[in-house]
Amino acid sequence: MLDGANRLAESVIPSLNVTHQAERAMTAPFAIHLVPVAGFTGVMAVAAFEDLRRLVIPNRLTLALCVLWPFYLAIAPNLGLASGGLAAGCAAAVFVVGALLFARGLIGGGDVKLLAVATLWAGPAATPALLLWTGLLGGLLSLILLTPLRMVLRGPAGAAADDGNPIAVPYGVAIAAAAIIVTIPPNFSW
Repeated sequence: MLDGANRLAESVIPSLNVTHQAERAMTAPFAIHLVPVAGFTGVMAVAAFEDLRRLVIPNRLTLALCVLWPFYLAIAPNLGLASGGLAAGCAAAVFVVGALLFARGLIGGGDVKLLAVATLWAGPAATPALLLWTGLLGGLLSLILLTPLRMVLRGPAGAAADDGNPIAVPYGVAIAAAAIIVTIPPNFSW
């Protein structure tokens, strides 16, 4: 009888169901794997800011992401040593291709390192999405830098582009944004 009354009350007053959901959420165990994910997000944001501000991605930021990753791998649900090895393989492949592009002067060295470590965090399944998002966001950023809006983003250093003076694109912004887009949501699907 009481169970029927509860079901009737939940159907009549939908907020009761929301209250029960809130109670369950508050008693859910703390997701410890979100600590390195929060560090990842913060370091990526700083890398994007530094690249936008100075066109440099400090090595210490890339190193911090590399140091955080084993902790994430050790405590993240649904990740194991095999998936970590595959992620490292994908990151190495991205680094090799990036190094070839860097040797040809097509991409910056900091961008290569940041993209490789972002691939490490994204893992093999999300690497294609990471590369796609990076390309799309980088293209959008390039288009924005061709408009007068570049003066707001880059300040007086954002001079007009011509054949002798191309506009430098802080691709670390696109890499960091793509990495956050691809890496964060799977950590919240319990």
